[in-house]
Amino acid sequence: MKKGLIFITLFTYSISLAQVFNFSTKREGKIINHRIMMDKDYLIETQFVSDPPEFILTRGGFYTNKGNSYEVALEFNSNFESDALKTLQIEPTESWKRSSKKPLDLNGKWLMAGRVTEEGERRRDTSKPRKTMKFLQNGYFQWIAFHTETFKFFGSGGGGYTAENQTYTEEIEFFSRNNKSVGRVLPFQYSVNGSDWHHKGKSSKGEPMHEIWTKRIY
Repeated sequence: MKKGLIFITLFTYSISLAQVFNFSTKREGKIINHRIMMDKDYLIETQFVSDPPEFILTRGGFYTNKGNSYEVALEFNSNFESDALKTLQIEPTESWKRSSKKPLDLNGKWLMAGRVTEEGERRRDTSKPRKTMKFLQNGYFQWIAFHTETFKFFGSGGGGYTAENQTYTEEIEFFSRNNKSVGRVLPFQYSVNGSDWHHKGKSSKGEPMHEIWTKRIY
């Protein structure tokens, strides 16, 4: 198993466990945006270019604290066919800003659990290795479709979100499948019933949708 080592510059004081960080680097004349989303046990790193829009990579999984570093057991890695990484060790250094916005209603990890169609509600088994997960944290969102056993990556997209008065709105900043979707703003009606989150509206393709997501607890 290969292990990668990346360095993330953080505030010098202890970070709280539910945060979003953004910073940038320059590579081959491009400004690369790096986004780190993390909660108490899960971390996602994503790299993308804003102008012109270009998705570069995303990878994430459950992490453990190893002294002054974090070891991430990856569940997905969009660059797996090239680098074969299943583990990342992240060592905080010093420097960049925390980008988290205020905590919102839907913060957390959600798994696609089904859809509602004219025929009624259709559920899927979220315990299977083929997953679609949406990670929402303090005004930022990202969805990822992946397979935990084969490490096959199916797609990802993300950006900023708001959740107010039963209206959930996404503003797309990166999208692995179609860069033309970047910049779109997608509003949905939403409701939370127990561990289920329903959201209803139109997809990035303009097609009607009514999805059911359920809180991830494992």
